[in-house]
Amino acid sequence: MGRVSRRALVAAVLTAPAAVPRASAAPGRRAATAEGTGEMRGMWVATVTNRDWPSRPGLSAAEQRAELTALLDAAVRARLNTVVLQVRPTADALWPSPHEPWSQYLTGTQGTHPGWDPLGTAVTLAHARGLRLHAWFNPYRVAMHADPARLTASHPARRNPSWVVTYGGRLYYNPGLPEVRTFVREAMLDAVRRYPVDAVHFDDYFYPYPVAGQTFDDDLAHDTHGGLFADRAAWRRDNVDRLVRETAAGIRAIRPGTRFGISPFGVWRNAGTDPLGSDTHASVQTYDDLHADTRTWAREHWIDYICPQLYWNIGFAPADYAELIRWWAATVRGSGTRLYAGEALYKAGDASQPASWQDPAELSRHLTLARRHPQVRGHVFFAAREVAADPIGAMARVVADHYRRPAKPPR
Repeated sequence: MGRVSRRALVAAVLTAPAAVPRASAAPGRRAATAEGTGEMRGMWVATVTNRDWPSRPGLSAAEQRAELTALLDAAVRARLNTVVLQVRPTADALWPSPHEPWSQYLTGTQGTHPGWDPLGTAVTLAHARGLRLHAWFNPYRVAMHADPARLTASHPARRNPSWVVTYGGRLYYNPGLPEVRTFVREAMLDAVRRYPVDAVHFDDYFYPYPVAGQTFDDDLAHDTHGGLFADRAAWRRDNVDRLVRETAAGIRAIRPGTRFGISPFGVWRNAGTDPLGSDTHASVQTYDDLHADTRTWAREHWIDYICPQLYWNIGFAPADYAELIRWWAATVRGSGTRLYAGEALYKAGDASQPASWQDPAELSRHLTLARRHPQVRGHVFFAAREVAADPIGAMARVVADHYRRPAKPPR
């Protein structure tokens, strides 16, 4: 997510990469909480590249607000109860941040004030409709291009060029630098200080997805900070672990009622790589490729919820939805971490997808199957544009089969 290239990423689930030794769990377990009642019924609203909202940059404040209101109303009509709004898509902000510039996806020009406060307004509008608002941040992505000169002159990445790595035609902050982790954490927590958001939400981008023939150049950071680790992969995982634990601690200190959730790529590791892994054959494994030990975060309850992106149909041989929902349910059992399933509504009716996705009932079958596992406490749909348009009626089928009555979100 930040999900502009997700379709290409998830389509490549074919072969397992080589094994990498597992990192040991670090301290930082969150206090266990009662399960309570309720059901997550959510949708993501992606702002990167204007995927869901605003429909294009440069709309007036009134037009942007009207489009946002329409998406929130669509969520209510679908009997959803949570909206996950992307508010920091590329090291920028959809609120008046003292740390980072206004997002270019609002006005077309990074750093230009849009004439209103989108995040503050979104919180107010969502709560008025009985919706929870989860603020979605991408920690390390700086730009969807590789030219620092295109960033606004005051951008922190231009003031601190040593923080930035160019990789795969994009710019990223280097997770191996302690000063970067401190900066991105404080930039994100500013929104928690300002607004009563119901949760902080990360997606699947930590270290970037692998690009064939390219190397993420963090040699200097590793030479400076990685000496205590057996290999670079273990050091990189520790860097991501630190961000997760430190963000969780910051949220608790600033606004204790705000939750913290992460939506990772759906495969932690394949069983062929690790006996604890899922019976899958994914070409991407978060532990090895994104250096994100999502299993540890869930089992050690460092986060309040995990929402793996299970973007494959039932019976898909390399990564079967049925196998992954079973694996994740077993993983969180007894941990205190809530499990929600990320659902690929965007695939429904897409002619480039397998035949299962041409059937409006495919997603409804996901919810039916998930109910066999009591650990699954709800579903989040990618994304808002498809919830509103529902081109083949897949969302309407979910509502008819499973959402006949409104439901309160989990407490």
